[in-house]
Amino acid sequence: MTAVLNAGTAGVDLVPRRGLLLGPKGWAAVLAAALSVGVLVPLLNLAVPADSAWHLSDYYVSLFGKIMCYAICALAMDLIWGYTGILSLGHGLFFALGGYVMGMYLMRQIGTDGHYKSELPDFMVFLDWKELPWHWALSDSFLATLVLVVAVPGGLAFVFGYFAFRSRIKGVYFSIITQAMTFAAMLLFFRNETGFGGNNGFTDFKRILDIPIATSGMRVTLFAITGFVLIGFFLLGRWIVNSKYGRVLQAVRDAESRVMFTGYNPLGYKLSIWTLSAMMCGVAGALYVPQVGIINPSEMSPAASIEIAIWTAVGGRASLIGPIIGAFFVNGAKSWFTVSFPEFWLYFLGALFIGVTLFLPHGIVGLLRGRRKNTEDRA
Repeated sequence: MTAVLNAGTAGVDLVPRRGLLLGPKGWAAVLAAALSVGVLVPLLNLAVPADSAWHLSDYYVSLFGKIMCYAICALAMDLIWGYTGILSLGHGLFFALGGYVMGMYLMRQIGTDGHYKSELPDFMVFLDWKELPWHWALSDSFLATLVLVVAVPGGLAFVFGYFAFRSRIKGVYFSIITQAMTFAAMLLFFRNETGFGGNNGFTDFKRILDIPIATSGMRVTLFAITGFVLIGFFLLGRWIVNSKYGRVLQAVRDAESRVMFTGYNPLGYKLSIWTLSAMMCGVAGALYVPQVGIINPSEMSPAASIEIAIWTAVGGRASLIGPIIGAFFVNGAKSWFTVSFPEFWLYFLGALFIGVTLFLPHGIVGLLRGRRKNTEDRA
């Protein structure tokens, strides 16, 4: 699988470029996206009557919000894979950790409204726990939760990355150990005694900041926040790849030994972008959980991490916008296929990825750019 994911690397146009953060058309697109998530979608959902053809249902608001969380993960993957040459097959772990941190807060927000009318989460009462474990100590504070959403995945990524990069583990070997890491974490979180809900995880959330969570207003609010976070991370990514720091990252990807020969130490560059990427996934997981309403160890499965790489490859690596397009395309197709042809979805996903790897090494964005270039050449 890792070899397939690495296919097509040499053919990607990854030349570092200087320039403005965005051109006029780029800023216009960002403004249009901001107006869509902050104004258009809320109006179509809240102001347009449900019987109108222009009404956007709660289902689609939640679906688009969920896909935008996936798009943040794909964008994070692009920074380390597309621009730094580090293929991670364990980013689902960082996504799930951010989700679990938020899930712990949401479970504490249930209070005595649970099935057992206890301050403890229902699964702890069922397991005859008498008090909260030590790692739940700050779970009742929203501010602490916001800090831990980035600190927990970021801290784990920093420690793991420091030892891995210092040992100069890279390529297929790095991909394998990241996959092993997320698989080990999944097995750990499946255990009831760890205090994370075991196989069922966390669900049945009631409130966030003491505001009911299962309302159209809160659903639209979470959608808008997710959209603005995605736009913000995209702009951050643009700033990074256009900076001197970003050009060094691309040099590390293309010829790490030459970078070392010129006096740069790749360790700090690789470790910093790896940690930032993990923190982005943690934020995505925290936004995902209140919109979907559940978090369990399946989010840490190796398959979930591989899917993040697939979204990035399908959309087009080293483009930033490509992974976002890939996340929407693949997950939109998944939503349609699992409803219309549930038994064929996995076959479609496999065929899609193999086809992109063999025939579209630059992904959807590369195809669109190629057609535009041909049009301009004819003109």
